Amino acid sequence: MATNLIAQFERPAAAVPACAPVSLLDLKAQYAGIKDEVLDAVHRVLASQQLILGPEVEAFETEIARYVGTQFAVGCGSGSDALLLTLMALGVGPQDEVITSPFTFGATAGAIARLGARPVFVDIHPETFNLDERQVEAAMTMRTRAIMPVHLFGLPANMDVIIEIATHHKLPVIEDAAQAIGSKWNGRSIGTLGNFGCFSFFPSKNLGGAGDGGMITTNDPQMANVVRTLRAHGTRRKYHYDLVGINSRLDTLQAAILRVKLRHLDEWTEARRRNAVRYRELFAEYDLLELILLPGNPDASFHVYNQYTIRAPQRDQLIVYLREQGISTEVYYPSPLHLEPAFACLSYGTGSFPHAEAACNEALSLPIYPELTAAQQEAVAYAIARFYSH
Repeated sequence: MATNLIAQFERPAAAVPACAPVSLLDLKAQYAGIKDEVLDAVHRVLASQQLILGPEVEAFETEIARYVGTQFAVGCGSGSDALLLTLMALGVGPQDEVITSPFTFGATAGAIARLGARPVFVDIHPETFNLDERQVEAAMTMRTRAIMPVHLFGLPANMDVIIEIATHHKLPVIEDAAQAIGSKWNGRSIGTLGNFGCFSFFPSKNLGGAGDGGMITTNDPQMANVVRTLRAHGTRRKYHYDLVGINSRLDTLQAAILRVKLRHLDEWTEARRRNAVRYRELFAEYDLLELILLPGNPDASFHVYNQYTIRAPQRDQLIVYLREQGISTEVYYPSPLHLEPAFACLSYGTGSFPHAEAACNEALSLPIYPELTAAQQEAVAYAIARFYSH
C-alpha cells in the first residue's frame, strides 16, 4: 500500500489538487440556490401574521406525511421533542425501560431519562454504526416499554428483525429518524416501519430549517391526536387542559421555509449519494480501502448520507492534519452515552459496549453536502492519502 501511495504523490504538480478550504457543510451555498423561494415564503407568513401553527404548518404536515408515506404527521419544536412527545403519548414513565443505542446524539437517551424511564443500551454493528438488532431481545425485561432504533448518519437500522422482535413481544417501535429523512429499508421509507417516526429539521440535517423543528409520523389516528394535544400544553380547547403537555409547536416560519426545501430534497439526496460514490472511487484510486472503513450500505438500505462517516486509524492525528490543510471534519460522537456523566446513574462502565466505544475513537465525518465539488472531494481524498503515506 505504501508503494502505491508514494507513487500517487509523484504525479506532476498540475495533477495535484489544490487544498483550498473545504467546510464540513456549506449552508450558504444551499441558500444561494433557493433564496428567492425562501424569501417569498417568509414574506407570505409575515404578511399573514399567522405566526403560530395555522395553514402553513398544516400544509407542511400534509406534505411530509405524503413524502414519507404515513397517514399523519405532527410538527413540533425539535427532533428532541419529537422523541419526548412520542414517549409521553405512549405513557412511558418511571420504572419503564426503552431499548436504544449508546452511539448516538444525547437527545435519544435524554428523552427517555427525562420521563424518569431507563435507557437500556445495546451495542452497535461496527460496519454500520447502527443498533445491533441481534442483541435486542437479550436486553429486554418485564419493564421494557419500547424499542428505539436510531437510523444513524442517514443509514437505516435493520428494521425487519427489529419489527419482528417488537411484534412478538407486543412492543411499540419508535424510529429515531432525525438524520434519515428520505432513507428507505427494503423500499419502504424510514418513519413508516415502526409505530412512530421522529424527524429533526435542525439546520445541518438533509432537510434543515432556519432554526429548530421536528416532526412525528404515524399511522395511528388516536396517537396522532394525543401528540397534537401534548405539543400544545395538553389543550384541545383554549384554556382547557386534557393532558399535562408541553409547548412544542413547529414554528410557522420554519414550516414555510421547510416547505420550500422539501421540494428540493430528492435532488439534494441524489447529490449526496453521488458524492458518496465519488469518495469510494477516490479512496480506491489512492489504495486506501484496506486502511479506512467506508460507510456501510447493506443491500436493503437506501442511504441518504446526512454524514459521510469513515473509520480511520490515527483518527485524531488525521483531524489535525486535515485542519492544517483547510479541511473541516467532525467527530460524531467522541464518547458513547453510557460513559457520559449524565448517564452515570445507569451504572454501565468502560467495556460494556466495546463496538460503540471503539467507534468513538475511530469515526470521522467528512464533507458530503450536495454542493460539494469534485475538486473539493479530490482535495479531501488526496490529503487523507498523503497523511497515511507518512
